[in-house]
Amino acid sequence: MGFFRDQLLNVVEWNETKEGVLFWKWDNDEIKKGSKLIIRPGQDAIFLHNGIVEGVFEDDGTYDIETEIIPFLTTLKSFKFGFNAPFRAEVLFINTKEQTVKWGTKNAINIQAPGLPGGMPIRAFGTFSCKIADHDVLIDKVVGIRNTYNVEDVKERITANLDQTIMSWIAKEGKDMFNLQVYAREIAEGVRADLDADMSKLGISITEFTIESFSYPEEVKKMQEKAAAQAMVGDVNKYTQMAMADSMSNGNGGGSGVASDMVQMQMGMMMGQQMAQNMGMGMAQPQAQAPVAAAPGAKFCPNCGTPANGGKFCQNCGTQLG
Repeated sequence: MGFFRDQLLNVVEWNETKEGVLFWKWDNDEIKKGSKLIIRPGQDAIFLHNGIVEGVFEDDGTYDIETEIIPFLTTLKSFKFGFNAPFRAEVLFINTKEQTVKWGTKNAINIQAPGLPGGMPIRAFGTFSCKIADHDVLIDKVVGIRNTYNVEDVKERITANLDQTIMSWIAKEGKDMFNLQVYAREIAEGVRADLDADMSKLGISITEFTIESFSYPEEVKKMQEKAAAQAMVGDVNKYTQMAMADSMSNGNGGGSGVASDMVQMQMGMMMGQQMAQNMGMGMAQPQAQAPVAAAPGAKFCPNCGTPANGGKFCQNCGTQLG
């Protein structure tokens, strides 16, 4: 008889073999006499009967269902096990740990910009964290039709409208589209609040939302790098003066080490730039044209067209006429 009794025993537990699962429903709803409940750290166990919550157990450990669980269930506290009389109940395991997921915009977000009819295409990347906040809402909205729910399900719902949500927060208060990283934290907090309000309808909370980077088109990146380089060259005189002062304060005027090398390099750059400017100015100056000698007996000056009047030199420009 003991052999058959042992065959009826079962263990109600959830071995989290897959990461990112927010809840899992125990797939054997017949609980037999002598069965044990195991709650692991980061888990809650919820007993359901006919879709109604019977009891919620949050402390991790191993429990005897007959003596330690059933007495606390709402409608089943008076249930008596028989040899072949298991009771039917669903056990929902909740993952109470916070889950972190990477996200990225599905498509480029076109932000309105002057001179760009189609807008500036920008992408964004980051992470968000979520957890189950209200198991009653979760059971009412999700558990009735699902045996499990993953963070990928949350991500799918979030990314469906994420592009529009980020776009609306970028557009607020006229933020500089070329310097969005400065406003990343402000934008992210606004997006988190909107996403949290939406996911709360399923009993899930968005606890954190971060924007790691904004990505611009390659052409815009090159323009930004060029502008940064030009700004750096514009400050080269000031930097050189500071470097020379540091070098002189650390030596006897000539300088040594890294500071001296930097001064020499910067001075060389300045001298090269000055030489290039002088060469450009010299090439740009127009050269005076030699006066063109007129043929003997010419009636008009070949250089300016003034009538010769029989003279040997032009009365207007002095060109020799014959």
